[in-house]
Amino acid sequence: MQVDDALLKRLEKLSFLTIDDNKREEIIAQLSGIVDFVDNLSELNTENVDENFAMNESGTPVREDNSACDSAINDDILEHAPRSEEHFFIVPKIIE
Repeated sequence: MQVDDALLKRLEKLSFLTIDDNKREEIIAQLSGIVDFVDNLSELNTENVDENFAMNESGTPVREDNSACDSAINDDILEHAPRSEEHFFIVPKIIE
């Protein structure tokens, strides 16, 4: 894939970003480098590699899922809401 100014303009439109004219060449060069790297990965022969292969024998570490709630943070957020009640946002009914 060739990264050029037309593709960069399309990416700008899709991402709702605006890139300064003085940065365009630098961004095109960086994106081209990324695309070249990904193209190199597609050349790797992974035919005999197990789909469950991982570099770490113990797998992905899992942490304990502990919920926590800081009511001060909730109060700060709800302070900016137009309407709230009992730690909930009050919004207009949209379904009859």
